[in-house]
Amino acid sequence: MDIVLSQLFNGLSYGSILLLVAVGLAFSFGLMNVINMAHGEFIMVGAYTAYVLEQVFTGALGPAGASIYFVAAIPVAFVIAGIMGMILERTLIRRLYGRPLDTLLATWGVSLLLQQGARSLFGAQNVQVTVPNWLRGGIDVSGQFTMPYSRLFILVLVTACVAGVYYYIGKTAAGRRMRAVMQNREVANALGVDAPRVDMLTFGLASGLAGIAGCALALLGSVGPTLGTKWIVDAFLVVILGGIGQLVGTIVAALSIGWGNVILEFFSTAALGKVLVFLIVIAFLQFRPAGIVSRRGR
Repeated sequence: MDIVLSQLFNGLSYGSILLLVAVGLAFSFGLMNVINMAHGEFIMVGAYTAYVLEQVFTGALGPAGASIYFVAAIPVAFVIAGIMGMILERTLIRRLYGRPLDTLLATWGVSLLLQQGARSLFGAQNVQVTVPNWLRGGIDVSGQFTMPYSRLFILVLVTACVAGVYYYIGKTAAGRRMRAVMQNREVANALGVDAPRVDMLTFGLASGLAGIAGCALALLGSVGPTLGTKWIVDAFLVVILGGIGQLVGTIVAALSIGWGNVILEFFSTAALGKVLVFLIVIAFLQFRPAGIVSRRGR
């Protein structure tokens, strides 16, 4: 039973992190049809933001700063990554709408530039973010099964982000304008919606969510220039499996892939488990190409 509970919790934890990484792509790729290969670098930006703020808070406040820096890192990472995303959309992506392969090549080049920029600023070696005191330890469920506070915090953070995104899309005027532009740009423009501004804000939101994901990942391991590249492929897989632009489908797909990876890796190896997950997803898409949740149409 301890092993079963441990694997279920590990799958939920991995799936929640994958969801936080992929929910931004659900906007940029799923709704805007932009293949943003630089999404992983916005994750890296969020992780390095947590590292920099730790150094600043610790230097200014001493040990007390090491306990509170992470509270400030989450909104700051969202703002910094979001602003960088809006700048990228204004300067580059805006000229490539309707040309997804061109966006892939262009943003891949941007990702290489951002990685090299991180190496120039912080060095090629990975750096470590200190976990705050209040996130150390865990809840002992049984003798061999413990739920770490850091992973429980990430679960709460992911839940809050998804709830915020759901509220933004469905309950705010900005969210309604975003859905209008993505569903029918011409009609939205005719009704007075500023589509270019909506595009910029949507891309900024997607990038900001990636920054929050980077903060979460900084709690679980070292931070380096290639941090985001480890997650970008799985994130695209989640968006495609869940259904293009479907938030509910993205949630189901992230948790399914998370549990699938953990379970298959337990009975095989890490590499073989990932290959099996890819094969299962490909087989599923043969029978349901639109994904788990398909967009309704007339």
